[in-house]
Amino acid sequence: MFKKLSYIIGLIFFGLFAFLIFRNANLNTFIDSIENRTFDLRQSILINQGAKKANEDIVIVAIDDATYEYILDNYGEWPLPRDIYAKMINYLEMQSPRAIAFDLMFVKSLKSKNQADEALVKMFEKYNNVFASMNFDNQSNDLRTAPDIPEKFAINIDNKSKIDFSELTFTNCRTIIEGLLNATSNIGIINVSRSDDGILRKMPFVVKYKDKYYPQLALKVGLNYLGETQKEFEIDKYGNFKIADRKIFLDRDGSAILNWYGPAGTYTYIPMYQLLKAVEGADTALNYNFTNKIVYFGTTASSLFDIKTVPAGKIYPGVEVQATYVNNFIDNNFIRKVNKGYTITLSILLALLIASVVTRVNSAFTASLTSFSTYFIYLLISYYAMKYENLWLDIVYPLIFSIFAFTCAYIMKYLVKSRDFEQQYKLATTDGLTELFNHRYFQEQIRMQVENSKRYSTNFSLIIIDIDFFKRFNDNFGHQSGDAVLRQVAQTLKKNVRATDIVCRYGGEEMSIILPNTDKELAISTAQKIRERVAHKNFKLSNGKDANVTISLGVSTFPYDGDDAPTIIESADKRLYEAKNSGRNRVGGV
Repeated sequence: MFKKLSYIIGLIFFGLFAFLIFRNANLNTFIDSIENRTFDLRQSILINQGAKKANEDIVIVAIDDATYEYILDNYGEWPLPRDIYAKMINYLEMQSPRAIAFDLMFVKSLKSKNQADEALVKMFEKYNNVFASMNFDNQSNDLRTAPDIPEKFAINIDNKSKIDFSELTFTNCRTIIEGLLNATSNIGIINVSRSDDGILRKMPFVVKYKDKYYPQLALKVGLNYLGETQKEFEIDKYGNFKIADRKIFLDRDGSAILNWYGPAGTYTYIPMYQLLKAVEGADTALNYNFTNKIVYFGTTASSLFDIKTVPAGKIYPGVEVQATYVNNFIDNNFIRKVNKGYTITLSILLALLIASVVTRVNSAFTASLTSFSTYFIYLLISYYAMKYENLWLDIVYPLIFSIFAFTCAYIMKYLVKSRDFEQQYKLATTDGLTELFNHRYFQEQIRMQVENSKRYSTNFSLIIIDIDFFKRFNDNFGHQSGDAVLRQVAQTLKKNVRATDIVCRYGGEEMSIILPNTDKELAISTAQKIRERVAHKNFKLSNGKDANVTISLGVSTFPYDGDDAPTIIESADKRLYEAKNSGRNRVGGV
């Protein structure tokens, strides 16, 4: 019964713990931050193992440190005049690339370079595979009035999920030059999503502005790569963004979690100054074929401040984030995160399994090793789930629950074992009829008292008690009445001694009391008190009648009556018989 009750209490306590864990917002935030780091670790391991290969059709034309120096030396300013970009587009289009995307914002017309802007606009009008970027923000209207964005850039979404995009809703926009807005519909946003620790693990699929949805630049490039022209999309009730025959999982804020292919430099990089030289007709030709490639323009120079921190590295160019995003989209390789409901279920199941192991296995070492192995197997499952299924299984919540379950199970097991030990010990040391300590326990204790008294030069006394004419009492009233008297005499003895005194059933109708730190005078006084209490007590018999009994007692004291256990017992026993021979209902040794 106690064992079942202990387990029920343990389950209730475990349930309360789980409830408090998931209801505490601050604790959840802290645990989520640790979980994010475990995601980074798994991604790093997968990258080191080369688990996923970057798409070779994606190439980055990088405005790196060398290019930045080349531009300042040859053009005298940054940013470049936009007709230079027009020339590069025209050069690339001669090789039929799949797409050209600028992770650069062509904001504001340069008053002295109107013709340069017009040249760029004409390229966007001429080619339908060239993409530009734009950015939303929450700047005050005091800085700039929130502009209206042409309807053609928005997409329609039937949102059946609980995602409200509140974290990806913006109140203002930094538009690009008007000519580009009019020339093309290939404009995508380049807003990013950072976790609380500043690390970029996911990217918005769409953002909201003035109650309309605007797609990410990488989404537009990816749709172009797949030949998809749809503008009507659906987010199902599970948070999956449905595009053609694929479903892309969106996290609770509406962002897609990226799978990382490698550290910075994973994709093919071409310094833009080499392309500029080729466009300018320099002797050194650009030895690279852009046919069917997705060409991304972006900055990698540290002085141009487009550096992110991602799971794949602390220094990661923003343009390579865009490339990774497109790569995920093309391969349908985004990470799917298991929701909290499944995480709770997995955590509880793992915890119950570990608790079951701990409670069933007797060896503490084996139970601990098995519990550790169980969680380690779960870690391996979470790793391979991410590797082969792009599935993010939480490992921090299961760890917390496993540790808690392991600890609770050991506590419950200890309590049950302690209780069982106490029961066994009680059975081994207690007389079943009188509930006094038994004769074996008496022998252990009196030897211990002798040793302690010798060590600390103290006294202890022994009283041996015998119920007078008990055999005659049994013959007259029956053994059941005799047993009732034995029990009541035993309780009378226990009530009239100190808590430190040890009352035992010596054998038959004989009982004994060991009195630690007690001299002869106090022992005799105690014996007289007990004798009187028994003599004046009415004992209830099994037939409901009352009866009176008396007892005779013998007292001995260490070291005056002996210096070892047998001698002390023999002395008390001798005085008991003196009391009986003197007429009974007496204390021998007075």
